[in-house]
Amino acid sequence: MRGFLRGLRRNQRPGRAGPTSYRSSTYVPLAPWQVRQRRFRPTRVGRRGLDPEEVQEFLDRVADDLAAAYRALGVSRQETARIKDALKRWQTEQARRTDAGRHR
Repeated sequence: MRGFLRGLRRNQRPGRAGPTSYRSSTYVPLAPWQVRQRRFRPTRVGRRGLDPEEVQEFLDRVADDLAAAYRALGVSRQETARIKDALKRWQTEQARRTDAGRHR
């Protein structure tokens, strides 16, 4: 078990989830349209099954939640980029002030 965990740590890539992530490197998250278009086979005669309308309503709800999460993630990434840019500008300004003070 320890060897397995060490192997996970070694294979960790920058920007990826930590060793507790069980997703493969080829994992592609579901998109809302994939959830909305998913269809299930009807049950065979005489077998129990799920109400297709109820399943579709649930899938639509999941797709809406997924779309909202992706929108929030996009907004968060834009805000992160804006803050990083502002921090870089501030650091550059501080470095210039420090250099100007040393050369006087």
